[in-house]
Amino acid sequence: MTLLLLEALAAGLLLVGIVWWTMFSGRRGGELPPEKKDADSADPNSEK
Repeated sequence: MTLLLLEALAAGLLLVGIVWWTMFSGRRGGELPPEKKDADSADPNSEK
């Protein structure tokens, strides 16, 4: 019974470790802001 609890604890810690690693291993400043597009550069092939 103790072995099962230790295995469950190890699996939980592994799961938390993977989630923590993936959450905080990205860009240092966070996500990049979306690029702003004006009306002229939206589609260069469209006729006006």
